Amino acid sequence: MIPVHIHTNHSLLQSTVRIDELINKCKAENIPAVAVTDTNSMAGLIQFAKKAKDENIKTLFGSYINDRVNNELYVLLIAKNNQGYSELCKIITQRKLNDDFELKSIIQKRLKNLIIITPFIELLKVAGINNLVYAELIVTKKNKKNSRALFSYATENKIPFVASNPVYFLVKEDYEIYKLVSSIRENKTLDSISESNLVDEEFYFKNKSEIQKIFQKIPEAIENTYKIASECNVDLSFGKYKYPIYSTDKKTSSINLLKEISFEGFLKKYSSDNSIAYKRLEYELSVISELNFADYFLIVQDIVKEAKRRGMMLIGRGSAANSIVSYCLDFTQIDPVKYNLYFERFLNKARSNPPDIDLDFSWKERDEIIKYIFEKWGYERVAMISTIVTFKARSAFRETAKAFGITEREISGYSKKIPWTSAVNLNNISQKFPESKKLGFDKEPWKSIVRLASRLADFPRHLSIHPSGLVITPGKITEYCALEYAKNKGLGLIITQPDMYSVEDLGLIKIDLLSQRSLGVLRDTMNVLENRSEET
Repeated sequence: MIPVHIHTNHSLLQSTVRIDELINKCKAENIPAVAVTDTNSMAGLIQFAKKAKDENIKTLFGSYINDRVNNELYVLLIAKNNQGYSELCKIITQRKLNDDFELKSIIQKRLKNLIIITPFIELLKVAGINNLVYAELIVTKKNKKNSRALFSYATENKIPFVASNPVYFLVKEDYEIYKLVSSIRENKTLDSISESNLVDEEFYFKNKSEIQKIFQKIPEAIENTYKIASECNVDLSFGKYKYPIYSTDKKTSSINLLKEISFEGFLKKYSSDNSIAYKRLEYELSVISELNFADYFLIVQDIVKEAKRRGMMLIGRGSAANSIVSYCLDFTQIDPVKYNLYFERFLNKARSNPPDIDLDFSWKERDEIIKYIFEKWGYERVAMISTIVTFKARSAFRETAKAFGITEREISGYSKKIPWTSAVNLNNISQKFPESKKLGFDKEPWKSIVRLASRLADFPRHLSIHPSGLVITPGKITEYCALEYAKNKGLGLIITQPDMYSVEDLGLIKIDLLSQRSLGVLRDTMNVLENRSEET
C-alpha cells in the first residue's frame, strides 16, 4: 500500500516546500494523496488543491493549529467534508484574530466533520476517544522517547495510530535553505537561531520505502493514512461562482431589476427612438442573464449610485467601457455605440468568469466607499483580499545578508546597486547587468550569500493587502475561507488568507476599487475654482 503523506507544510516562512515541486514529487513517488496542513493557515491550500486535482492527486484539506500560550502544543485538523472545511476556516480565523484563543477548548468540542491528529497525550485526553481522533506517530532519532510514551498511552486507550511524516522541505539538502528561511522569520542570524525555532532535520519528503521501513512494526499506522484519505472528501467546486444576492424591497428577480434600472439609464443617455442602441442594450442584458451575472452588475451599480449620492468622483476603466449596460448604469463615461466599441471584448457567452469592472476613486474618498460596502453587506460578509509578497533580488539579498550578520550599512551599499529583477539572476548578476559588474560577489561571504539568496526567488514572504480588491460572500465569509490581520496588525485590517487568484478559484466575487491620486487632485482643483467663482 502506498502511504498517504500526512502533515505537509508550505506556510509563509515556515517551510521551503513549493507547490509545483511538491506536486512533481507526489507524481514521481506515485503518492495518491497529500494532507496539506500549513501552520495556522490555508493561504496556499487552494492553489495547491487546484493544481493537484489536475494531476489526479487528492488533497486532504487541513491545518496545523498550535496553542497561543504554548506554541509547541498542536493538533492537525483535517476536513472530512465541505462542512469540515468551513469549520476549519472558522477555527483558523479564531486562531488568527482572537488573543484569547484556546486550543483545548476547540478540540474538546464534538467536531463531527474534522479529524483530529496529535502526538500530545494531554490533547488526546481533551479530545476524548472516538473514531475521529488519532495519535500522530512521528518516528525520528530525536523523537524516540516521546514516541514510546505516546505508543503506550494510545495502545492502552485503544486510540488508533497514524503514520505522520512532517514535511518542511522536500529533500535533506534543503535543510540549509529552511534554516535561512527560519532565520529570516525569527529576525536572527544563522549562528544565533535556536534549535527550538527549527524543526527536525528528518522532516523532509520521504519516499514509500523510507516510510514503510520506519513503520514496519506498526503497519496499521500506514493503513490509517489510507483510511483517513478515503474518508476525507472535500469538493470546493472550483470555478463555480457563489454570488451574493442583491437584496431589494421590490418583489422582482435580479435580472428584471437590472433591466429596469438599465432602461431608466438608457432614456437619460439616448433618445427613445434610437433602435440601434436599444437593440444593443437588449442583447447585452440577454448575455448577462444567460451567464447569471445580474447580481454582480447590481452590486457595482449600488456602489456607483452611493458614491454619486455622496458627491464622489469616480471613473470606470478597462473593457467595461465597451458595454452599453455599463454606460447606462454610469459605470463608464464613453458611449460604446457612438464609438463602435466591441462588447464581446468585455463579456461574451464563451466566458465563464465574471466580468472585470474596475472603478477608480479619489485616494481621499476610496476608504469611505469601502466602509459603506462593509456596513451595507455586513462585516461578516466582506473582507479585503490578500496578495502574497514574494522575494525579489533586492529583498532576498538583503534578508540573506542580515542572516549572515552583515551590518545594515554594508548591505545597503550593495543592495542599491542590484537592479529590480528576479532573485534567480543573483548568481550571475555581474554578467547580466552592467551596473552590477563591480559588486564583487565572487568572494566570501558574498558568494555564499548570493548562492542562498537566489534560492529564495519568488518564494512567499508574507501576506499583504491587494491594492484594489475586496470580496463579498453570500453568507459568512469564514464559510468559504480563513481570515487574518494584514501584516501591520495595528491598522486592524482583516484580509482573506487566499490571494486574489485563489479567491476567484473558490468562486467568490471580487470587487475592484482603485485609488487614484489624480482624481483627488482634480477634485481639489475644482473645489478651489468653485470657491473663487463664489467669491467673485
